[in-house]
Amino acid sequence: MAFGAGHLADGFGRRFRYLRLSVTEVCNFRCTYCLPDGWKKTAPLSFLTPDEIARLIGAFADLGLAKVRLTGGEPTVRKDFTDIIARTAAVSGVGKVAVTTNGWNLIRQIDSWKAAGLTHLNLSLDALEPEAFQRITGHDRLVSILTGLDRALELDLQAVKINAVLLRDTGERGFEDWAEFVRHRPVSVRFIELMRTADNLDFFNQNHVGGGVLRDWLEQRGWTPVDRPPDGGPAQEYSHPDYAGRLGLIAPYAPGFCDSCNRLRVTARGKLRLCLFGEGGVDLRDLLIDDDQRPDLIERIRGAMSGKRLGHFLAQGNPGDLGNLAQLGG
Repeated sequence: MAFGAGHLADGFGRRFRYLRLSVTEVCNFRCTYCLPDGWKKTAPLSFLTPDEIARLIGAFADLGLAKVRLTGGEPTVRKDFTDIIARTAAVSGVGKVAVTTNGWNLIRQIDSWKAAGLTHLNLSLDALEPEAFQRITGHDRLVSILTGLDRALELDLQAVKINAVLLRDTGERGFEDWAEFVRHRPVSVRFIELMRTADNLDFFNQNHVGGGVLRDWLEQRGWTPVDRPPDGGPAQEYSHPDYAGRLGLIAPYAPGFCDSCNRLRVTARGKLRLCLFGEGGVDLRDLLIDDDQRPDLIERIRGAMSGKRLGHFLAQGNPGDLGNLAQLGG
């Protein structure tokens, strides 16, 4: 399958419109499935600068990517995060600027992020019950985070979504609460199957539950699947006429999950990752020094695409070299 000069595709005919850019490895939560002992510094904090980020996104925009998601770690711990949003939004061709955040700074900063050009918000929120939230994250900030979420809904963003990791002890018994939560809120709540990483094998074995439990629950109650947009993520969302919001599922262990992959990732230190569960990466940072390097940067990105695999090997117990989800923002 061939695409025009302004588009990026791999050897399997998949077209890429969506970049997930980590801007930091630092996270201030201690989520049980990711960083139960908290984030620990293992290398100098030499993350991409706003200038480097603008050059990187400009090259990807030239290759047809129109959606950028800023992730971490927790991206909002960066003091220059609002500037990063503005620099991203200013890149010609980028029509969607998204952030995935744990909500720590949401109520304080959401207005300034929206003014800077934020169009989409994803909030990582694994429980609606305060005790469960504190047990999972290590913090008692649920009320503040929910207040920030409701403020985001007032700001007319293009989309506000919640990501909740599907865990054995907070799974099916909480679906009813989540459904009630979206009854009058135009929010999509997507449950993500717990994913194996290099650091969480024991926790994974004790807490993983398949996404089928959610599918069955939804279908038995009259929720119906919604078509995915071309530049959307991997979630299968469901709607119901009695609810303003949606519930959905991201099921990386399902057969064919990678067939419609449309996203690439770049680490906070400037490495292109072709798969969340891959290994290594292609260093781009030496080509982010000057605007005149853009043709070489584009060529390196194009050349890397031949190394993208058809799918990951999670089902075989192989998460690649991903130590924890904070390294790449999931």
